[in-house]
Amino acid sequence: MSLPDDPHLPDDPHLTDLPHLPDDPHLPHLALPSSPLRVAAAQATAVPGDIAANARGAAALTARAAGEGARVVVLPELHLCGYDLTTLATHPDRCEVSADERGTVADPRLDALAGAAVSHGVTVLAGAPVRRADGTRTNSVVAFDPTGTVTVVYDKRHLWHADERGLFTSGGRDAVVLAVGGWRLGLGICYDISFPEHGRAAALAGAHVYVCPSAFAAGNEHRAEIYLAARALENTVYALFVNPVGGPPHRLCGGRTAVHGPDGRAIGRAGTSREEILLADLRPGALAEVRGFLRMLEEHRTGT
Repeated sequence: MSLPDDPHLPDDPHLTDLPHLPDDPHLPHLALPSSPLRVAAAQATAVPGDIAANARGAAALTARAAGEGARVVVLPELHLCGYDLTTLATHPDRCEVSADERGTVADPRLDALAGAAVSHGVTVLAGAPVRRADGTRTNSVVAFDPTGTVTVVYDKRHLWHADERGLFTSGGRDAVVLAVGGWRLGLGICYDISFPEHGRAAALAGAHVYVCPSAFAAGNEHRAEIYLAARALENTVYALFVNPVGGPPHRLCGGRTAVHGPDGRAIGRAGTSREEILLADLRPGALAEVRGFLRMLEEHRTGT
């Protein structure tokens, strides 16, 4: 478990001595949080096709992260069943969770993780394949909130080639923003980070941090490092890349979970071979300082 010491971003969370940002009702995406938020990027290993076991493991990681002060815990893409598309295709009943028309999930296999969110007063974001009320299946982020509610909050917009397109229906929205502790979390999943317009849509919707549960195969993590640094810098937001370790022998993942600051610099990175909790303090002062001289959101133009 580690907490990055970021020499590039200000320690003072207060905004009184930092550059003024425009108080403009036409620029709501520039509004800042009022206090810091500690988040935990949980680089984890999943058991393919065993939702209950993965929920218990995620609950243990959540307890550890909460013990270090984290208010938000993020797990990798499809973590609740493991990123094993072969197992998902052949044993969907073991891998899927079902959601009603409102996106609410009620599944006893998730009780351990839902209970951990309640016990520790945290919000947990975990990837899962979701069977929707209309019969479609989505590659989604499921939120476990401190009240015990479990809700599908985002569906992956950009599916990875035929591997995923044959199993999932694409999400219909680019900009999905979840409010937690005064912070606005823009959500993406893995391949979504390859598309600059996806991160920009989240930033223009008011996101302060771009959160991307992922499952980059071992040997490809360098792409995620470039993508996340770019999405953070060009949108002046924090960015979280949460990648698993392990997986099926034909598609192992090699971690390198990372957090980038709003100036694009990496402020924390996990290793490649083991479960690890990467902690990061997100600070309003850092957003204000960077946006004081990098004004892409303020000066963003559309059309002619």
